[in-house]
Amino acid sequence: MQSYFYDLYLILGIFVPLIVTNCAILGRAEAYASKNTWGKSALDGLMMGIGFSIILIILGAMRELIGSGTLFDQSALLLGDIGETLSVTIFDDYQGTLLAILPPGAFIGLGLIVAIKNYFDLRKI
Repeated sequence: MQSYFYDLYLILGIFVPLIVTNCAILGRAEAYASKNTWGKSALDGLMMGIGFSIILIILGAMRELIGSGTLFDQSALLLGDIGETLSVTIFDDYQGTLLAILPPGAFIGLGLIVAIKNYFDLRKI
């Protein structure tokens, strides 16, 4: 899309990946719900939402720590004055790693999280 419809690509920006992510989550929920009762489906949806939230928080914290050596930096942009007190500097005089902050860093981080999960799954056997 970026090479053929560049103006449309600039307008849509982040919305296309968000739509794809929502489709993946909703497709999985629909597949489960079509084969189970509404109670099990509701519980599954709640647990899937909590699980996705936890993984996104872990991934975001990991990227910010590696990328800039801080946690909750610039949270004042989202939370106002309360956010000023949340900023924590973990590593002083840390130059940062740009790759962790860029989109490929998210894929690498997610791959590491999946590898760690697989490692612990294999150890249980």
